[in-house]
Amino acid sequence: MDNKKLLLILTIIFTASLFQTNAVNAQKKKLTYKQVYNFSEPRLTGQVPRIDSWLDKDNYLEAKADPTVPGTKPVLWKIDAKSGKSVIYVDYPSLNAQLPEGYSVERADSKMPDYSAFIFNKKNNLYYYSVSAKEFKQLTKDDAEEVNPKFSPNGKFVAYTKDLNLYVYDIEKETETKLTEDGGGLIYNGYASWIYYEEILGRASRYAAFWWSPKSDKISFMHFDDTPVPEFILYRADGQDGEYEKTRYPKAGENNPFVKIGIADITSKKIVWADFDEKADQYVSFPYWKKDNTLTVQWMNRGQNNIIIYNVDCSNGKKTELYNEKQNSWVEWFEDLYFFENNSGLILKSNVDGWTHLYYYGYDGKLKAQLTEGNWNAADVAYVDEENGKVYFHGSAGKQWDKQLYVVDLDGKNQKQITSGEGMHTCTVAPEGNYFIDRYSNVTNPYKLDLLDKKGKLIKNLGDAKTAAMDDYDLGKAELFTIKTDGGFELPVSWVLPSNFDKTKKYPVLFSIYGGPQAPSVRNAFPFWFEGAYLAGKDIIYVNADNRGSGFNGKVGASQMHRNLGKYEMQDLFTIIDWMKKQGFVDTTKIGITGGSYGGYVACMGITFGADYFTHSLADFSVTDWHLYDSHYTERYMDTPEENPDGYKVSSVMKYIDRFKGKFLITHGTLDDNVHMQNTLQLVTELQKQDKEFEMMIYPNQRHGYGMPQRFHHVRETIEFWFDNFVGKKFDPTID
Repeated sequence: MDNKKLLLILTIIFTASLFQTNAVNAQKKKLTYKQVYNFSEPRLTGQVPRIDSWLDKDNYLEAKADPTVPGTKPVLWKIDAKSGKSVIYVDYPSLNAQLPEGYSVERADSKMPDYSAFIFNKKNNLYYYSVSAKEFKQLTKDDAEEVNPKFSPNGKFVAYTKDLNLYVYDIEKETETKLTEDGGGLIYNGYASWIYYEEILGRASRYAAFWWSPKSDKISFMHFDDTPVPEFILYRADGQDGEYEKTRYPKAGENNPFVKIGIADITSKKIVWADFDEKADQYVSFPYWKKDNTLTVQWMNRGQNNIIIYNVDCSNGKKTELYNEKQNSWVEWFEDLYFFENNSGLILKSNVDGWTHLYYYGYDGKLKAQLTEGNWNAADVAYVDEENGKVYFHGSAGKQWDKQLYVVDLDGKNQKQITSGEGMHTCTVAPEGNYFIDRYSNVTNPYKLDLLDKKGKLIKNLGDAKTAAMDDYDLGKAELFTIKTDGGFELPVSWVLPSNFDKTKKYPVLFSIYGGPQAPSVRNAFPFWFEGAYLAGKDIIYVNADNRGSGFNGKVGASQMHRNLGKYEMQDLFTIIDWMKKQGFVDTTKIGITGGSYGGYVACMGITFGADYFTHSLADFSVTDWHLYDSHYTERYMDTPEENPDGYKVSSVMKYIDRFKGKFLITHGTLDDNVHMQNTLQLVTELQKQDKEFEMMIYPNQRHGYGMPQRFHHVRETIEFWFDNFVGKKFDPTID
């Protein structure tokens, strides 16, 4: 056969395959609004198995219904990793049958790790159930509300707060002991002041600010005095007269609460106070118990560029320095310290060298080994095998938008990657490290759950979130790539292109943004929902992009945001848009941006400061001026307004209202106690002063983010905005 005939045949085959591919894409279904936003059927993803924990080195616990008996309710199974054999470990239905109506062990407020006992908080009282004794009894008997009940490690006591005081209940003796006396009003014992709850302890704490010692004999707790903190008033517009809601909220440069750390002995009721000046302008937090029943406490200066870990003597409160770190920009709290059982030292995570890495220190404060290093970030410690001197951790030593499981020796040598396959892997490690359960996904594949051996070899796939229906739908084309700035920083970008993408056509572009320092949104993970695929199906290019400070470029990139929030968020987005324009497929009359909270700030800056780039913006519950946000978060990046007046001025959205020229939808909840609606009202005032046209939607009595049914209404308003401006047709939720 001559070359011409061969070329002709290959051309025919290629053309036929191309037509076939286009035909397949054409036959695929389009996602509907109800599928994506109202969670209607058919669902394209389901749930992977719920693995509770590793029970021991060979067995893990999984909650599931009995596969041999259709229609049964889930129970907790003990499963042998090697053989796959399973036996019932906790029979939820049987246990629930022994409880009064309305009680369920799956929804207990506290439980022992071995599921031997449960605490329920019902009708402002605590109730206890023992599995071995088959005993259900009421503990507290008063009208006051018990908050955050926590079992002691030995299971004999329950600690909680009530009327802003700290209490402990002896389950055997059936006695309640009040450990603090001054709680109430603006004094909180074991219950966090708002700024510590939101920015330091975290929302997962549910305001709990107390911790049991390993020996169950002491409780460390935080004592807050909100007297110096300014009062902020929110307004609830219900009824004829409405009502005020008063909160103590320190804004940038304002007074923080007075804080001290107490150690309460539950037998003697004696309280020892750690040796910190509670009225100093500082932060103290995270009383961590070592495994030998001794205590450490972290201190940070108001400027947040110095953090110290102290050992605290529980007998007299005296402190001695264990670790001291300073940075030119800011430092961060150590939220995942690991203290060795054998008292050899601790492992901490720090970005002091420009990237986040793990360090092994002795209790004398001397560095034993830097466990990880390089231009990449370690994410967290997954497991420490003290006996064999190995540390398992998650990190991104390969691609920064991936996360893998690694192991390294305690001397920092022999680092090995255990998981494989591009994407985000999150593993639970069995004691001794012989097995791993790996939950992972990437931008094109939903979550899977695998059981791996110690070398990372697949033993068994435990679950796949992908349903059979997914292959029937057109989900667009998801891609990850980077764009380099003039200064050499790599900007990570993910987008979803229409499946029939034609680079000779012009497409609207929508940026979905967060943009806060060290808060990446571009990850090689399957999206929580299908918004990008849905909008790509409407011929909109859906883009997620991070600036140099997101974490992709380590603390090296993040520290550039110090004292000038807003600058690089905008500059780096402009770099990305300029690159996209050069590709020739962008409709420059339809470049949108949307985000909430910090993302709302970026969306507001986009349509004002960046009005030559962005033509449309939808901003949710946005910070508009950093004077109006809380002290700890804002000052970490901006210092105080007194220290950085020019930085606060140029970072304010209001400074750039004169540049505004486009379509702008602003939304906010009236009871937002995090980013106050004051931000939006001041923005609206400036827009009105300068006779700018915009749209606004208010959500009465909604907090930071919108609950039902306002959530569904908000999503529909959002989609209608983009349909009206980008799709060019009226949105119909029953069809689209």
